[in-house]
Amino acid sequence: MGILYQPNLTFFIFFTILIRVVVCQRALFVFGDSLVDVGNNNFLNSVAKSNYFPYGIDFNMQPTGRFSNGKTFVDIIGEMMGLPYPSAFADPSTRGAKLLEGVNYASAAAGILDESGQHYGERYSLNQQVVNFETTLDQLRAMMGGDNLTSFLAKSVAVLVFGSNDYINNYLMPSIYSSSFNYNPVQFGNLLLNRYASQLLTLYNLGLRRMFIAGIGPLGCIPNQRAGQATTGRCVDSVNNVLGTFNEGLKSLVDELNKRQGAVVAYGNTYGAVGDILNNPATHGFNVVDRGCCGIGRNQGQITCLPFENPCTNRNQYVFWDAFHPTEAVNAILARRAIYGPPLHAYPFNIQQMTLLN
Repeated sequence: MGILYQPNLTFFIFFTILIRVVVCQRALFVFGDSLVDVGNNNFLNSVAKSNYFPYGIDFNMQPTGRFSNGKTFVDIIGEMMGLPYPSAFADPSTRGAKLLEGVNYASAAAGILDESGQHYGERYSLNQQVVNFETTLDQLRAMMGGDNLTSFLAKSVAVLVFGSNDYINNYLMPSIYSSSFNYNPVQFGNLLLNRYASQLLTLYNLGLRRMFIAGIGPLGCIPNQRAGQATTGRCVDSVNNVLGTFNEGLKSLVDELNKRQGAVVAYGNTYGAVGDILNNPATHGFNVVDRGCCGIGRNQGQITCLPFENPCTNRNQYVFWDAFHPTEAVNAILARRAIYGPPLHAYPFNIQQMTLLN
């Protein structure tokens, strides 16, 4: 009597889920710094961590490594797209079928330049994040094959948030870094753009087609920078002024990338969106724009939020959560601008339009 073959049920279920995801869905891949880190630095030898309370006080009271009181900009984008939160690349559990939900490679203190933020210890720079993405692709290719992977990546959306640390943790820190002695602001902005362009092309060549690239916000207005000013409450114009070359060049870079076959790339005008909030706080429901909800010293920005520090209670009325990062309330506005915004905020199209093209 012959033996009746019964396929492994677990494998059959996994394979069915895999095909459904590949054919019908897309994923979110996130590259960047602490503005979108969801816990990668928890696994690195770094002092740039936020895996302690009160971080996460509005994220089910759970400090996850997000540098916010609650959700990050990309958390909210994912929710609005109907996608799960991408897991942190460095988390050992981020493997197998979990990769199909997308991966977050962002790392606090990371910059476009490898040296940016090095005084904080280990971090995944832009270059390393691209290498980490290639590791993910090797695993995905083994699971689904080359053709399915190509289709999956072409549908997926990548969000990139870089540049802030190249300024506040490099160019604007002459006591540690020599970049401000070697380059004037225009030269430094162009250096960043050239390095960024190279890796964006690498991501395109690896298969990503839909990319949302966020510009740098008005760094001169964060509590950390305001705290060093003699005039209380003022943004630091000299800091904001050095960002123009990079932000304007990034918009032009998007135009160049969109000339490539199948590319659907957008620029997020973070500077303009945050500037609008700071200039018209009441319109957006805010009444505290010049200091952190959690922090120590002038503007609650000289020392960032410490473990078990008592934060403000009216967090939705604060633009800044700590010395460097926005509150969830601001992240929600930025996410809506990215998803639905007009060309002034999402150029030449927003993420909703991006997903409908091609």
